[in-house]
Amino acid sequence: MGYRRFGLTTGHRKAMLRNLVTSLFRDERIQTTEPRAKDVRSIAEKLITVAKKGDLAARRQCLEYIYEEEVVRKLFDSIAPKYVERQGGYSRIVKVGYRRGDAAEMVLLELV
Repeated sequence: MGYRRFGLTTGHRKAMLRNLVTSLFRDERIQTTEPRAKDVRSIAEKLITVAKKGDLAARRQCLEYIYEEEVVRKLFDSIAPKYVERQGGYSRIVKVGYRRGDAAEMVLLELV
């Protein structure tokens, strides 16, 4: 299979993941379901690795994926410099319990 579909169409799934990544970088933590958090984590860590380069090409690459320009600015100016010495593992997933409506396992995805 390779990747999770979340019962969504391709465009909807990509938009959802882009929104979650944008929110993660803007707020530095998000609460979501565990499978979504795992997919968002892999995308976010790749974007941080790209942002650590700090050049114009890297900035444009991040602007292709992240919706808000201010969030990209924050990624390059404050988030990426914190992780210069780190070789990955920029985020953590903390389990917070089950959602009331459908008992989906909820987690907190936050930047370390």
